[in-house]
This record gives sequence, C-alpha cells and structure tokens, in this order.
Amino acid sequence: MLDLDLSQEIAALRTTFRDIRSVVDVDALEADIARLSEEAGAPDLWDDPANAQKVTSALSHRQSERKRIAEVEQRIDDLEVLVELATEMDDEEAAQEARRELAALEDVVGQLEVQTLLDGEYDARGAVVTIRSGAGGDDATDFAEMLMRMYLRWAERHKYPVKVMDTSYAEGAGIKSATFEIDVPYAYGTLSVEAGTHRLARISPFGSADKRQTSFAAVEVIPVMEEAQEVDIPENDIRVDVFRSSGPGGQSVNTTDSAVRLTHLPTGIVVSMQNEKSQIQNRAAAMRVLQTRLLLLKREEEAAKKKELAGTITASWGDQMRSYFLYGQQLVKDLRTGYEVGNPATVFDGDLDGLIAAGIKWRKQKHDD
Repeated sequence: MLDLDLSQEIAALRTTFRDIRSVVDVDALEADIARLSEEAGAPDLWDDPANAQKVTSALSHRQSERKRIAEVEQRIDDLEVLVELATEMDDEEAAQEARRELAALEDVVGQLEVQTLLDGEYDARGAVVTIRSGAGGDDATDFAEMLMRMYLRWAERHKYPVKVMDTSYAEGAGIKSATFEIDVPYAYGTLSVEAGTHRLARISPFGSADKRQTSFAAVEVIPVMEEAQEVDIPENDIRVDVFRSSGPGGQSVNTTDSAVRLTHLPTGIVVSMQNEKSQIQNRAAAMRVLQTRLLLLKREEEAAKKKELAGTITASWGDQMRSYFLYGQQLVKDLRTGYEVGNPATVFDGDLDGLIAAGIKWRKQKHDD
C-alpha cells in the first residue's frame, strides 16, 4: 500500500499562501488592473508618450503579479488532486511526482513569502544593475564579468527578461563595467540587497603559479523609475561625448559613433550607453539612468541630513558585503547575514535565491530594530 500522506505539508502551504494573498491584497490588485486597463484603452493614450509608457508598464507589472499568485494557487489545487490520484491508483511514479511538486511549491511559496517583506518605496519596481571592477587588475575585471554572468544566469533561471544597456570591456580579461536592466515586478527590492562591494579570493590564473590574489568589484542597483524624468538637469551641467561602440567584432553598432557618454559635471556621475543602434536611443537611455541616479542621490542626501540631526549616521556605503573563496575551503559567505554556501560554482551559475532571501530578511530585521 502506497504511503503518501502530504496533508500536513499541503495545509501548511495553504496557510502561508493565504497570508501572502492577504499582504498582497488581491482585491486592491484587481482594482488597480481594472483602472489601468481602462486608462490603457483610452484612444488618446499615446498623445502623451511618457504617461502612456508609465500606464502600460504599471499595467504589465500588476498583471504579472496577479498571474504569479493565480498560478501558485492553481498548482496547490493540482497537487491535492495528484496526491489523491496517486493514492487511489497506488501509483509510486505519481507519488514521486507529487513529492517533487511539493518541494518545488515550498520553494516558490517561500520566495513569495520573502517578497512580502519588500515594502520599501521603490521595491516593487524593476532594477538597473551596474557592475564595476575594482582593485585587482585582470583578476578584478575577470571577477566583474563573473558577477555579470551570475546575475544574468539568476534572471534566466527565473525567466526574467534582461536588457544589457552598456558593456565596457577590459584590455586584458573580463570587463571594466556593465549595466543591464531587469524590468519585472520587485526586481529592485530583490536585487537591492546585492548592492555593495564583493570580494574574490582565489589562486590567480593571470599571475605567478600558486599565488593567491584578492580582487574587488562593486555592484550598484537602482530602481527603474518613470518619475526620473521629473529631475531637471540644465544642459550646461552635462558633458556629452560620442564614440564608437566597443566589444566583440561584428556588431553593426561598431560601425558608427553611436555610443554616448554623459558626465554630470556638478557630481561627477558618468553614464555610458552603447547597446542601442542609434545615438539618439543611447542618449535617451543614458539620460534616464542619470536622472534616476540624481533623484536617488538627492533623496540619500536628505536622509543623511535627517540621520545626522538624529545623531545616528552610519558609514556603511561601499562596505564589503560578501566574499567568494575559490581556493582551499571553497565558500561563499555573506558578511552581513552570516549565510554561507559551500559550493561557489552553483552561486556563480545563478543560484542566488538563498543569499538574496537571507539578505532581505536581515534588512527587514535591521529596519524593524
């Protein structure tokens, strides 16, 4: 007789899922979708392209969130049916499938539960991620490219679309910097815990044999923000440089001076874009990122002033937050949360959910304290 009693596990899933639905407020979500659908259907919608983009983007995000909730609910229902059928037919193969689906659902519901902790002002938005190599020569630029691949593989695992906006290749190995966009709901809230300084320690493949090398890379994460266009930037505050796109040969973008670099003179912020085909498109994309960074910088300065008045300012920006050891012990350790992974290869292949979830819970607890 088949032993397949998953009733307690499924009941626990349903309880957690009900809590998630309550936090998400599905009724309010449906109301948002109805309102945005009506706005998106207006015949004069595209008379104001900026507002039209804002409305259609918001509608797409809300619909994706509703679909994700509905799919999980349906999978829990289907799992109960599968367990009943496997038990009635005494089918061990179906029982194994039910156990696998239970494990998969526990993982998905766990991720949704972590997402309910993302209640920051910009957490529900998409993300623009920039990776820059730091100290360490060829090892650092190689490490920056390893991190870029890690995040792209993470997005691929979750079937998230990625748009690479700019890549600056190093003369030796790897990249000097790269910027890419993951415009899905809660990408910013999720990936924002990845921001900071990452450290790699390994036997260098570029230097003397058996010599350990430590290198660094910085990860910056900012939200995709429609309201960034509200930031007024005087033309005199910007230096615009155009140049020929770089990278592996063969792309049509390498044949004209289509790449754009914007330098905001008062702050020194530099934004480069080269992956669109025209200079106009690259300039528009660079301006959007520059506006977002300036808006966030302004808000960070305001928050810092408030902290200074309260006497609780903490110098944490740029602090090393994670170490990757690729020699001896083979370990990835988050220095904020203490979370460890004993197989760095899986992390660099995009298996980041455990590290990210630990970071989100740590941040929430720190904020509540």
